Amino acid sequence: MAKMGDMWGQLGSVMASMMFAYAMFKQFFPDNLGDILEKYGQKLVAYVYPYIQITFDEYDSDFHRRSEVYSAIQSYLSTKSSTRAKRLKAHEVKGSKALVLGMDDNEEVTDEFEGIKLWWASKKSASKKTSFSFFPEYDDRKMYKLTFHRRHRDVVMGSYLDHVRQEGKAIAVKNRQRKLYINNTGKGTKWSHVVFEHPATFETLAMDPKEKQSIINDLLKFGKGKDYYKKIGKAWKRGYLLYGPPGTGKSTMISAISNLMNYDVYDLELTAVKDNTELRKLLIDISGKAIIVIEDIDCSLDLTGQRKNKKVEEAKDGDEKDQILKKKEEEENTTSKVTLSGLLNFIDGIWSACGGERLIVFTTNYVDKLDPALIRRGRMDKHIKLSYCCYEAFKVLARNYLDLETHELFGTIERLLGETDMTPADVAENLMPKSDVEDAESCLKNLIEALEAAKEAARVKAEEEAKQKAEEEAKLKAEEEGKLKAEKEEKEKKDESTKEEVKCNGTLAEKVKENGVTPLII
Repeated sequence: MAKMGDMWGQLGSVMASMMFAYAMFKQFFPDNLGDILEKYGQKLVAYVYPYIQITFDEYDSDFHRRSEVYSAIQSYLSTKSSTRAKRLKAHEVKGSKALVLGMDDNEEVTDEFEGIKLWWASKKSASKKTSFSFFPEYDDRKMYKLTFHRRHRDVVMGSYLDHVRQEGKAIAVKNRQRKLYINNTGKGTKWSHVVFEHPATFETLAMDPKEKQSIINDLLKFGKGKDYYKKIGKAWKRGYLLYGPPGTGKSTMISAISNLMNYDVYDLELTAVKDNTELRKLLIDISGKAIIVIEDIDCSLDLTGQRKNKKVEEAKDGDEKDQILKKKEEEENTTSKVTLSGLLNFIDGIWSACGGERLIVFTTNYVDKLDPALIRRGRMDKHIKLSYCCYEAFKVLARNYLDLETHELFGTIERLLGETDMTPADVAENLMPKSDVEDAESCLKNLIEALEAAKEAARVKAEEEAKQKAEEEAKLKAEEEGKLKAEKEEKEKKDESTKEEVKCNGTLAEKVKENGVTPLII
């Protein structure tokens, strides 16, 4: 214990001496002398330590976009780290029996290229985040550091880094899983994702075969169109507008497109986007081979300021106008300030050229509510109407759900589908067996009953609407006849009054004449 106390005492004396020497140095030597010593100190270290380091950050500094080079390096090192690293990270991939291993933070692995030895290190540091919160927030900054001898600079810069990028991209394509992204609010990363495993394909999609094949051909042509779009001077993107009643397969169509093209899906929630600047940042962070989806765009935001003003002008009642103005003020105070012009620039403005091979898909139940500028050709290039179930679509559903190509009840179903409206979702629900004892024929009979019930309901509704319309027309006719009758009676009263006035004037003139007085004419 005495020796330990003596050691700490000596260490304290040394530290005190060093602090005293540093204070004297700062007092008697100019400030720029420290810079000079640091400069030559670095040169001395460089002479003694002949290694060069290159840092690859996970995110670009300008737009907080994930670096493609970082992703390629991560894929490249995944094959090296599993056999060479001592500390590994394991994560599970759906559909795979084995765990995927990668480098842990602050781990190092070696690599060899053309007889050159190189060292890769995975680093992680916390940087303070600007925030108005009482407690400071930190963002984790991840990076890779490459270390190599300076005599190999030309080889590393010339061919090794290109080799890493190409190999990394090839590994990423081989192990690629489609992802479903959703935009974040108030987080460091713009998008979060889950693995996208929707089973829908165009083969199982219930719609007209000719229209289906037309969409497939259009998509495949787009996927091969990189050089063509470059030749015609357009960004490599295409817009699809999917519209129709609820339950007609708009969301299923998006999943089928993703499976056909092997594209990721970015589900953009406009109400969670703060403003147009935030919208541009989201666009920049979207990779290629992507489907950008805005579902129910007519409900996402009120993107047309003119309609609000028109409603206020047309409001006759004072209370109604106050309510509209109050609602308008509440909507303007919401967190999202995305405007129609901002969304239009997102679709086909200058920023839309940041990246390629993107499909932009809007869905709506009410296409007439959308601003024409939003869905014109050039923005939404292909308009796809998804309507009620036709007979050809039914046959696809029968094959999917019941493994039937034909049945004696198909004729009845074809007739009923031509006489009433039913969405593919409702048809599919009636075709799906609800128990083990239900066979294909009972499911078809369930569908026939549902179609007949829908037909009867439509007939009753049509009769009620016709009756209501007739009553309204009769009411209007009665009001019109009453108005005409009142006008006629008013006219008759006026004519009678005029006749009485003329008669009185004539009698007065005769009396004046009898008395020998000439009437004064004014």
